[in-house]
Amino acid sequence: MNPRLKICGLTTREAVEAAAGADYLGFIFYAPSPRNISPKQAADLAQNINPAISAVAVTVDADDDFLRAMLVDFQPGYIQLHGSESPERVQTIREIFKMPVIKALQIRTQQDVEQAHTYEAVADMLLFDAKATEGLPGGNGLAFDWQMLAGKTFKKPWFLSGGLNIDNVEEALRISGALAVDVSSSLEAARGVKDPERVRGFIQKVKNLPL
Repeated sequence: MNPRLKICGLTTREAVEAAAGADYLGFIFYAPSPRNISPKQAADLAQNINPAISAVAVTVDADDDFLRAMLVDFQPGYIQLHGSESPERVQTIREIFKMPVIKALQIRTQQDVEQAHTYEAVADMLLFDAKATEGLPGGNGLAFDWQMLAGKTFKKPWFLSGGLNIDNVEEALRISGALAVDVSSSLEAARGVKDPERVRGFIQKVKNLPL
């Protein structure tokens, strides 16, 4: 068994094609992000991906109207909530839109890790990312102390994210015990634009790591 892999923040067809070996492809719908695209653009980019790959719509504190409009143009396999959404909000989104949800949690302290348990009953998957002091809620290339996740068990599958790259991903998996990883900024040639060679290289690295 190999780690599951999500490539996030895809904006070009070349990057999507390079990510064909991943398990999840993330498309960001958040205007302040340099990786922001429209749902129609995401639908065009994702139209020919392998059915075994799940497309993920990444949103930040989106309201119902935004999500409803997004789903008109783009039908992802998952909605990722990467903002300050409460457990109640996560449950509401799942109930209204009948979609599986990934809840991202920003981690700096052990208390942040423990907070994840409040989402286990309402999210389908969890994602642990580094907490930024300012700016974007994710995609900042920051890592947190992976030791905080060592030996932890959760009732839902979870991704490790934040500051991962081809050189540290093996250590990150070993320390944290993660079974899935999410990566974005380290694979970019320029801010918001993936380097297809880096994407392919990272996928090959992760897929050759036994769990």
